Amino acid sequence: LSPIANGTRFVTLSATSAKTNDVRDVISQAQSEKRLFKRKTILFIDEIHRFNKSQQDTFLPHVECGTVTLIGATTENPSFQVNAALLSRCRVIVLEKLSVEAMEAILMRAVRFLGVQVLGQSDQHSSSATGSSSESSEFTVFIEEKALNTLAYLCDGDARTGLNGLQLAVQARLAAGKTTPLNITKGDSADGIVITEEHVKEGLQRSHILYDRAGEEHYNCISALHKSMRGSDENASLYWLARMLEGGEDPLYVARRLVRFASEDIGLADPLALTQAVAAYQGCHFIGMPECEVILAQCVVYFARAPKSIEVYRAYNNVKECLRMHTGPLPPVPLHLRNAPTRLMKNLGYGKGYKYNPMYKEPVDQDYLPEELKGTDFFKERKT
Repeated sequence: LSPIANGTRFVTLSATSAKTNDVRDVISQAQSEKRLFKRKTILFIDEIHRFNKSQQDTFLPHVECGTVTLIGATTENPSFQVNAALLSRCRVIVLEKLSVEAMEAILMRAVRFLGVQVLGQSDQHSSSATGSSSESSEFTVFIEEKALNTLAYLCDGDARTGLNGLQLAVQARLAAGKTTPLNITKGDSADGIVITEEHVKEGLQRSHILYDRAGEEHYNCISALHKSMRGSDENASLYWLARMLEGGEDPLYVARRLVRFASEDIGLADPLALTQAVAAYQGCHFIGMPECEVILAQCVVYFARAPKSIEVYRAYNNVKECLRMHTGPLPPVPLHLRNAPTRLMKNLGYGKGYKYNPMYKEPVDQDYLPEELKGTDFFKERKT
């Protein structure tokens, strides 16, 4: 950040610990710097999504008038976590996940720093490992090249996750202290502590399943599940379901979404889908995780294989559009459709002329929509 702050005053705050008064103090100092020394201030807010709406509003006037140049960092989707007014005055720069190759380079640099030798590489590369760890330890620490490659894949482009996983794997193996005889080069052998692929996975624990129940990934995964079931891909549907459940998602949230899907995307093509969804919700409520995972899996596969129809969903949207587009007061309920529980209402014409359908053998010719909407068919696709 030093090139950005060249010739300007650079102030850093963390939204996890800073308060509104801290922000106001920085802005007050920035105003003084600008007025007395013509010096600009760059304010860097880490984890800006941790500020609530009123705290974020504090920045608005000062960003607009140029008192501070605001740089905010967040691990969440700013569309959900940053005020729209503040976001519209900022330029969003997305930092993408690191590639596997970049992760391998970072991890290789870390093992060299730790003095850990890599098994499976050339002798020259292995002998170039430096650092105090191996010199001060009774045994040399080795890590399989395959373990590093696996770690680079599992950390999902997050360098912090990868380095933490590597550190935990090394510490766990050092604490265990179990050595393994090795043939490093032709004719040479040695005892050492070896870190394998399984040790790396243990170090990562479950952190390689990237899922944030409160963040963007929550919405991404449920959207992927919905679209996979809609596309009748049972394998993808099971995969996205497992991604959510294994990542700690509330099974009742998934079950509620399945109830919605049953009517929105399957509808009258298979009316039993709604019964299946409600039963799945009740089953999840009764027994909870992990036993209920197979209930949700059954429901998801059923929906993926079921015929699809959006006839009811589309018709209801047409009704809502009709109501939104209506100008003036809404049409009254026709008199013959109104209930008449009192004599006064009967005298006013409530229920007059209504034909009670079960009393007729033949189809009854009777209007049920208001006069203005007579002949309207909401089930026909409307032009947009």
